[in-house]
Amino acid sequence: MSNHLFYGDNLTVLRESIRDESVDLIYLDPPFNSNAGYNVLFKAPDGSGSAAQIEAFDDTWHWNDSAESAFADVLRSGNGAAAEMLRAMRGFLGENDMMAYLAMMAARLIELHRVLKPTGSLYLHCDPTASHYLKILLDAVFGKASYQNEINWKRTTTHSDSKTWSRVSDIILFYTKNQKFTWNTPREAHSEAYLASKYRYDDKDGRGAYRLDNMTSPNPRPNMMYSWKGHETPPKGWRYSKETMARLDEEGRIWYPTDKSGNHDTTKRPQLKRYLSEMEGGVMGTVWTDIPPLNSQAQERLGYPTQKPVALLERILNASSNPGDVVLDPFCGCGTTVHAAEKLGRQWIGIDVTHLAIGLIEKRLRDAFPTVQFTTHGVPQDIHAARDLAARGKYHEFEKWALSLIAAQPGNFGKKGADRGLDGRLYFGAKGTTLGIVSVKAGDNIGVSMIRDLKGVIERERAGVGVFLTLTEPTKPMVAEAASAGLHEEPGFAPVPRLQIVTVEQAMQLRERAVQLPARRDDAFKRAAREEAPHRQGALDL
Repeated sequence: MSNHLFYGDNLTVLRESIRDESVDLIYLDPPFNSNAGYNVLFKAPDGSGSAAQIEAFDDTWHWNDSAESAFADVLRSGNGAAAEMLRAMRGFLGENDMMAYLAMMAARLIELHRVLKPTGSLYLHCDPTASHYLKILLDAVFGKASYQNEINWKRTTTHSDSKTWSRVSDIILFYTKNQKFTWNTPREAHSEAYLASKYRYDDKDGRGAYRLDNMTSPNPRPNMMYSWKGHETPPKGWRYSKETMARLDEEGRIWYPTDKSGNHDTTKRPQLKRYLSEMEGGVMGTVWTDIPPLNSQAQERLGYPTQKPVALLERILNASSNPGDVVLDPFCGCGTTVHAAEKLGRQWIGIDVTHLAIGLIEKRLRDAFPTVQFTTHGVPQDIHAARDLAARGKYHEFEKWALSLIAAQPGNFGKKGADRGLDGRLYFGAKGTTLGIVSVKAGDNIGVSMIRDLKGVIERERAGVGVFLTLTEPTKPMVAEAASAGLHEEPGFAPVPRLQIVTVEQAMQLRERAVQLPARRDDAFKRAAREEAPHRQGALDL
């Protein structure tokens, strides 16, 4: 199996599961709590965000025991430069949210440097809030000579309510492990204005438009001093040898000047025809304005506010990796990196710390690539493993995982005792504003009273549908009680049961199809468009 998706803390996964120098390219877009909105997975119709991702990274945003432990890890890492830099940052910043974030990132950057091949590259995507600090950390971990570029990606248009210069771009920091690294020069198409002004000629011979280029040498070339078809040698000679000139002439690649009568004019010099069809585009720069962000109508949009366009990752992967190479994203969110890697025939490793993200990525890959093969680590793969997860007292993890099976958002933000019978949320209907609620049960002692309780929650929350998601098979009285709740109708759609009992085993088999919802909200786990991926190459030895 060549592709791997990991649920868990990426620091632990890197240390325990990824070998030294086994990865060709790393892309990461680490979350940062700029007003608690940088990496929210999904939003409800009223604009409120699911706290699943924020909760998962909460420790990285506050100076506490976890931050102190990450700081100590860096000091013990053996990377003296990183340790000194982080110590200096702490002296400057103090113990605050930014310092906690940087300590977390420093520990992970050291591990990412370890797993990167000698010819490998790393792209770190960030907003300007922390980019300057991260660049200093990268200089310390990778060495300042490994810095290659700082890319500015224009991700949005200007905001009319901005109080100062409108922030429209993200920063992508590009580092390599050594000076010899994989590089496929990216080129961009010439502008229409450039083509119109330069490629103005066409002989109508089927070779298309061309421009004229000087054939004289810019420097003295004594061995290129000769007359050519009545044209005297230029003062510094020709650019080409006589043999090459003859070949170009035979191929019809030399333009000869004429006078007003159409006769050959030897007082002017011939020029070389450079055909547009044979020309590569210009070398791409570090300011990217040609990849727009995903708007609400974009086909690939999945409902993830910070989702990056596949085209952005394709550009990075094409430039710094080759087919069959291994691509790693340790903060893979909604899976754009692994999607691009699969599409381009790369092997991939994705890591995320939320079940919501892992469930989305699994669905996205299977929708886009029906024959895709990958292994998911850290989540139950069968009903026995699901029961084991519940039995080990990890109810919160079981609940989040179970909700991810049916593409539901955590409804109680993981706070035990605060759910009031509402563990998860689903949105559906023509406008995506009808609420569906989910109650998750992992115990053996389930009964009719729980179905009645869920009926009450449906009424209280004014929900259209309620889902009783249970690890244990329901009893016949429970099924009858659920049926008594009647049907929910959405205009233009067939009615569905208002209270549905779904077993975890059914959810594992059918995923979101285990729940009957009319016009399920498009931006919560929207189906990814099908892609045609190249033949898979090789196997990944972790």
